[in-house]
Amino acid sequence: MPQPQTELLGTAQADLARAANLLGEGRLVAFPTETVYGLGADARNGVAVAAIYAAKGRPAFNPLIVHVADADAARRYVQWNDIATRLADAFWPGPLTLVLPLREGHGISPLATAGLETLAVRVPAHKSAQGLLRAFDGPLAAPSANPSGRISPTTAAHVLAGLDGRIAAVIDDGHCPVGLESTILALDGTPRLLRAGGIAAEAVEALLGQSLAAPQSPTTPSAPGQLASHYAPQAQVRLNAKTARPGEVLLGFGDMGCDLNLSPGGDLIEAAANLFGHLHQLDATGRPIAVAPVPDHGLGRAINDRLHRAAAPRD
Repeated sequence: MPQPQTELLGTAQADLARAANLLGEGRLVAFPTETVYGLGADARNGVAVAAIYAAKGRPAFNPLIVHVADADAARRYVQWNDIATRLADAFWPGPLTLVLPLREGHGISPLATAGLETLAVRVPAHKSAQGLLRAFDGPLAAPSANPSGRISPTTAAHVLAGLDGRIAAVIDDGHCPVGLESTILALDGTPRLLRAGGIAAEAVEALLGQSLAAPQSPTTPSAPGQLASHYAPQAQVRLNAKTARPGEVLLGFGDMGCDLNLSPGGDLIEAAANLFGHLHQLDATGRPIAVAPVPDHGLGRAINDRLHRAAAPRD
């Protein structure tokens, strides 16, 4: 049954309470985080989680991240360990997701884990996300609030462009400051990187005192963002472009002529924050998108991960 027209909510306490009530009814609410806007549902409610997959057109084998208010809440659902404590102390709240074995009696819907025996969990730093989590007082399964495989949303307008009428509400709190999804680490054995993201892998490696294996694109994902084609505009994307070919628009980086620039000063933090918003703008032109080279270190690794998936052949 289709959802009623999507409500646009603000960030006042009454708005967050309204959103929490909708979530308690098993409905879908998009909300801002420091990374991108997430599409939230009660992670314990299988029908609600199924509605996420339906609204996004997301493959059911692709697991979801569950958002909680703090590390104590995370411990209710997963088997915690000393490495998780070190990482949580250093990077939570923030754009880091930890994948850990499920705890007995966890109560999380198997749809949220795609049937895996592990759970991806994170504590967002965004004030409105924290307010919603505390008003709801429970775990929220929340992938990015966009049609599956398309450009992630960093504003409420991006959410409505893809999901208006298909979800109950969206909380509008402006632009997401980080602009890239969270870094995902697997801690169900030797720590390994599953997805580059808003925390630079180098910072994690420095804390742990060891290198992390490079992320891969498995046939069956063990975490979100591992499909070969993902984060994609409608238009074709060409990487490592110095100039635009006839008919293309150029997404630049650093001091260069282009249609839009991720960061004229070559700042990778600024580039990450601008990436999805600029892709949305260029995609609206209906023209192929050429992208200038971006350095592959720090947050550049996550930016390049998104760009390579955006440019990958599509099914």
